Amino acid sequence: MIKRISLVFIITTIISLPFYLNAQNNSREDKELREKISQMLIIGFRGMELSPKNEIYDLIAKEKIGGVILFDYDVPSKKAKRNIENPNQLRSLCAEMQKLGNNRLFISIDQEGGKVSRLKEKYGFPPSVSQQYLGDNNNPIITKEWASRSARNLKSLGINLNFTPSVDVNVNTDCPIIGKLERSFSEDAEQVVKHAKIVIEEHNKQGIITTIKHFPGHGSSKSDTHKGISDITNTYDPKELVPFKELIEEGYVDLVMTSHVFNANFDSLYPSTMSYNTLTNMLKVQMGFKGIIISDDMAMGAIAKEYDLETCLEKAINAGVDMFIFSNNGDKYDKEIGYKAIETIFQLVKQGRVDKSKITNSYGKILKLKSDKGLQ
Repeated sequence: MIKRISLVFIITTIISLPFYLNAQNNSREDKELREKISQMLIIGFRGMELSPKNEIYDLIAKEKIGGVILFDYDVPSKKAKRNIENPNQLRSLCAEMQKLGNNRLFISIDQEGGKVSRLKEKYGFPPSVSQQYLGDNNNPIITKEWASRSARNLKSLGINLNFTPSVDVNVNTDCPIIGKLERSFSEDAEQVVKHAKIVIEEHNKQGIITTIKHFPGHGSSKSDTHKGISDITNTYDPKELVPFKELIEEGYVDLVMTSHVFNANFDSLYPSTMSYNTLTNMLKVQMGFKGIIISDDMAMGAIAKEYDLETCLEKAINAGVDMFIFSNNGDKYDKEIGYKAIETIFQLVKQGRVDKSKITNSYGKILKLKSDKGLQ
């Protein structure tokens, strides 16, 4: 009787083994896929210090997200209390996050200078000037000095990725999100290129990664993509592509940030972030860009008010986006947004709506950049 039971057990085990091994392989593959997806995300959060009670803690430690983005002002609560209080506090926060992330974390910020500055003088940080100020002076020595100051400050704080320079050409000086905020170097595309090179060079000297933005150009818009749709079909000027083209050709670019503008000249259905023709045909094929394409904040109205999470992620990844910013600093705060994004992309792959190779390719580019910059 004992031998008979043993034989049945052995036969059952042998029959079940392939199914078990297949399940184990699937589980391992699923885990690897989620890890790759996590690297594609840069998440915003609330908190002046790192705490296990904060959702960003597990997103860094367990999910191994690609990076975080820092803000001084919390838009949902309309309070100037987010991540930045003073230099010592911020330095400590960055160090704690980097340690938790095993020195593999993008710690990013929008520190263009002037009106787009998270590191303000009132918090104890050095002064800064706008890109328009630098362009108006049109003096390479002045631009170099201010860019060097900014980059040195970022390095001292532990920030390694700056979403600057803006290479939008100042086509419409009344543009509420570019011209009015003095974010463009010039209405002259070549002058934009000249000053953008200096800013990038000075950041690179300090080991700070830069990002040119907002592809394919936001300088001609009449409205703000933070608030909703911005159609530039009739205001767009071809010279807006010049800075992107020349900076890519001369090897100055690690990341290109998309804009959420709608331009029917390039795509009659989707905004740039979700447009295959704009990101793959134009940016990758025609301009030869092989680096990381990163979205502008997916919480902005031009995306979040028009598309559900599933649709915008599916279209954007298939269009060519490698990384996504979820600032969590739009109309509302969602502490689950990091997990939602991971699960949504995971299911899109499982359903065959996003090819797994796209995730693997993006993951490879992200890891290569991190390795090249000493983050692995």
